[in-house]
Amino acid sequence: MNTLLHICCAPCANQCIEVLRTDHFDVTGYWYNPNIHPFTEYRARRNCLRDYAATIDLPLIEQDEYALRPFIREVAEDIGNRCVKCYEMRLFEAARTAKEKGFNSFTSSLFISPYQNHELMKETAERAAHEYGVEFLYRDFRPYFKAGQEKARELEFYMQKYCGCVFSEQERYLKPGKIIP
Repeated sequence: MNTLLHICCAPCANQCIEVLRTDHFDVTGYWYNPNIHPFTEYRARRNCLRDYAATIDLPLIEQDEYALRPFIREVAEDIGNRCVKCYEMRLFEAARTAKEKGFNSFTSSLFISPYQNHELMKETAERAAHEYGVEFLYRDFRPYFKAGQEKARELEFYMQKYCGCVFSEQERYLKPGKIIP
């Protein structure tokens, strides 16, 4: 079975790819992340993924558009609940692309993160699958998170310090005990 794996970054994707390949899935990576800002962060994550994909013979479909304005328009009215819009933007586009390109299913490397709202992502992906008539391949990759981070360090991947959006970057500095210069 061929599946389209939405990829947020190479550090999160490496174990997802390994698990899916071990389970005999033909995996194609999919880069679409309009939430990642600033541009230098977007480019660093994208380029790291490109380099990694080349080393493991991972086909990669890129919807490579730095989409600051569309992302901000989507979340501006309710920044506190921006994650649902972010999940919708990426997972609905992954489902649409999977259907359009003839994949049997789709999933996302987002499901490896212990920091994401797992149930909200799952519900969003299921809605996207229903809308586009393609299977959502559910996998809880969270048990592989630590191994993925270790492998990313071993391979000297670019390692980000926040989820991706400008608001999560801000929150990174607003945590108790952090001193903002």
